[in-house]
Amino acid sequence: MQRLNLPSFEYTIRENNGKASIFDILRKKFVVLTPEEWVRQHFVNLLITHYKYPRSLIKLESGLKYNEMNKRSDIKVFDRDGNLFLLVECKAADVAVSQKTFEQVSLYNSSLKSKYIAITNGLNHFCCCINHEEGKYEFMKDLPVFNEF
Repeated sequence: MQRLNLPSFEYTIRENNGKASIFDILRKKFVVLTPEEWVRQHFVNLLITHYKYPRSLIKLESGLKYNEMNKRSDIKVFDRDGNLFLLVECKAADVAVSQKTFEQVSLYNSSLKSKYIAITNGLNHFCCCINHEEGKYEFMKDLPVFNEF
């Protein structure tokens, strides 16, 4: 897998039915190791180890409904009251983060109402603070540290 612009960590990879799988510490099972999953696992590690987000408040690949269509969000982080705090969209490292990516996350978030959204392809990372009442957003230099909210 490609080297990412994210901290390395100890992970477990095994082959299962001819496909590489990585152990997901949140779902507590091996999942197929796709380029997007490689980015997702690294970003989860970053949230837990660097930003101190509790594992119990992070949910991966959960379903959501948008315009009567079933979609999946990559990473959701909740605050201690159970409200969605951060919505993260992960792309494979060879997929450029584009305006289309921002539009995808914004559409999902229009119904979810997360205070923050982040987008990463493992090489480039972007985070925005959303003001839903005013319909505005502001790019941030970094993600918020968990104990600050």
